[in-house]
Parts: sequence; C-alpha cells; structure tokens
Amino acid sequence: MSISSTAAKADLLRSLHVPGDPLVVTNVWDSITARVVAGAPGVKALATASHSISEAHGVEDGEGLDVDQMLDAVRLVIRAVDLPVSVDFEKAYATDAAGTLDNVWRLIEEGAAGLNLEDSTGKSKTELYDIDTQVSKVAAARQAGDRAGVPIVINARVDALAGDPSLFDDAVRRANAYLDAGADCAFVLGLGTEDLVERALDEIHGKISVISGPDSVPLARLAELGVSRVSFGPMTMGLTLSHLRDAAEQLTARGEYPSELGFSF
Repeated sequence: MSISSTAAKADLLRSLHVPGDPLVVTNVWDSITARVVAGAPGVKALATASHSISEAHGVEDGEGLDVDQMLDAVRLVIRAVDLPVSVDFEKAYATDAAGTLDNVWRLIEEGAAGLNLEDSTGKSKTELYDIDTQVSKVAAARQAGDRAGVPIVINARVDALAGDPSLFDDAVRRANAYLDAGADCAFVLGLGTEDLVERALDEIHGKISVISGPDSVPLARLAELGVSRVSFGPMTMGLTLSHLRDAAEQLTARGEYPSELGFSF
C-alpha cells in the first residue's frame, strides 16, 4: 500500500465525519466481513472491532493479541477492500508516547486510514491512564501521521463515563484534552441517553463519536443532534453469531432451509 494512497484514504475518511450527517461504520473483523460490508449500498468506510478480532483468534479483548498479531489481522481487512479502514488499535499496544509513535507508524505502513486509541489501562474501564500520559499518546499518534505524510484520523476513545456514570465532567475534560492534542474525534463511551449526547455536544469542543446498540438513541436522532460518527463495536459480531446460531438450531431440527444459505460472497 503506497503512502500516497493511504493519505488519500485518510483525507476521505476525515471528510466523512460530518456533524449532523454522521459516518456510520458497521464494524468488521476479517477479510470476508470487510468485503461483505464494503459491498453494501452506501457504505463509504470500514472500521474494525478489536473485541471481534480477538474472539476470532481465541483470545480475550484488551490486547490479548500482541501488536504483531493485530497488524497481521488488520492487514487482511485493509487489503480486502478499496475503502478507507479505521482500525480499533486498543491502547496502541504501548504504555507511553514513544511506543505509541512506533506502533502507529507501523499501522500506517499497513495502509490504515484511521485508528481508535483508548484511554483505559486494562480490561476495566474504571482504570484509566492519567490524562497527561494519554494526551502524550494521542499527540504521538498524530506525530506518526505527520512524519509519514498521512493525515490519519484519530478517534480518541474516552472511557471515564462508561466506567463511572458520575464522571461526566472528567469525560468532557479528557475529550477536550485529546482533541487539543491532535485527535479528530472524541469517541465517548457511555452516552446512552439523548440528554447525555446533548450535554456532550454542548461541552466538548469538537466532533463526537458514539457506540450504539438496540437500546441506544436512534440513528436518525443522533444525526439530528449533531453526532459525527456512529459505530457498533463487537455487537455486529453478536448479530452475525445470533443468526448463525438460529440457523444451526433450525437445520439441526430438520426444519426449512434458511434462505440465507443461498447468500453469495
């Protein structure tokens, strides 16, 4: 993947983050899910889900894979499609700015147009990097893109509110600090109600990304409120596995052949 091609994809990905007309990414985890989602009408970009990739490799989420294994996995996704791909890069598989810079540089070399970078230190969202450390990591990710000549899109994940619903002010403080450090979008977990989404949009001085599921604010309303990006994380794998389980039950019971058995890919 040439750097010029990756840069063009990063520019395109950034342009798709529009408040009020959000980029909706149906998360993928391997080459076939990437090709299937990329082939759906209207899809303009893809995003991986680290949890789904980890499950597909038989390990737990939370950097159960090392950086080499994750790069191997996302390479399959990136090379399977022509669309920009944003990679859920967990904590950048590094605890400091230097390691983050090196690993994000490697991610760019694989052709990634964007990345998620989270601020939790472990599996629990209650354990967070101190804000100065995380700011330095976000800045390092931006520096890696600048050095490579690729305006990689940084979706800076804020876990404070998801770990403790009382930490709204801390989540806002973190989001604004990450945006100031070079992030393009603040990916705030825990914005489960319309009121919380509105408060975040009022108090965070930049673009906001959310994760949604069946009990979340409806997609049309998120657009009306001014959200810039919506993703679904490992829930798209759950959706896929639910259909597979139901089909297995139906076939094992010698029922009708599900029409989806004829799906061509």
